[in-house]
Amino acid sequence: MKKNVSLALLFSLTAFSQVALAQQTLRFGVDPTFPPFESKAADGSLQGFDIDIGNAICAQAKVKCQWVQMGFDSSIPALQAKKFDAILSAMSMTDKRRQQVAFSDMLYNTPSALLAPAASNLTTDVASLRGKTIGVAQGTIQETYAKTKWEGQGVKVISYPNQMEVYPDLVAGRLDGSLANAVSAEQGFLTTQEGKPYAIKGTLVDKAIFGDGVGIALRKGDDANLKMINAALAELHHNGTYDQLTRKYFRFRVYP
Repeated sequence: MKKNVSLALLFSLTAFSQVALAQQTLRFGVDPTFPPFESKAADGSLQGFDIDIGNAICAQAKVKCQWVQMGFDSSIPALQAKKFDAILSAMSMTDKRRQQVAFSDMLYNTPSALLAPAASNLTTDVASLRGKTIGVAQGTIQETYAKTKWEGQGVKVISYPNQMEVYPDLVAGRLDGSLANAVSAEQGFLTTQEGKPYAIKGTLVDKAIFGDGVGIALRKGDDANLKMINAALAELHHNGTYDQLTRKYFRFRVYP
């Protein structure tokens, strides 16, 4: 009988330890193809503002960060399938997404922009885009905007697995332009040698499509992680860590 009691106690302690370990790890899903928010360094490690802010959140909350790489278009289904606990990958908080996930407090808010050859006459006015071909990243709010506002007006919209795959076709002349996050376009493309002949030809504002800035997406009902993330994020604002990280990556304020 003593042996049975000891075994039961051992199993209980093991189960408790496994639960405690799980609670000490926060798994973030990320698509590392949106510099300067998230990308891969030459050695394959993850880098960018979202990576730094996620690691800072984990450090503040005293939990271990684990990064799970995924395709942005499949990120919400993967979250709901519990492949990770939260999406930290420049995800804009739109009404459509709020129907599927819960969002943290806002991380930042940056505009969307039309990227095209500097010598072109293209603008965000659909009249200048008729007959043109515009590349977008699949699953993004920029894809939603281009398909909603432009595609039915004589503009050909081509979706790519991610934004980094848009640029080679833009440089090769197979695209006339691309609709992308303005910061990602500027710092991830325009600052490169290949990006020098290109420019931002206008920014867009449409709250109904672009949402209320970027947040961290979690499964609905995951109140424990949501409260933990929001509390940690509030402290990062309070102690100056957030401002320090934004100065590292951006030349202007990204938090209203």
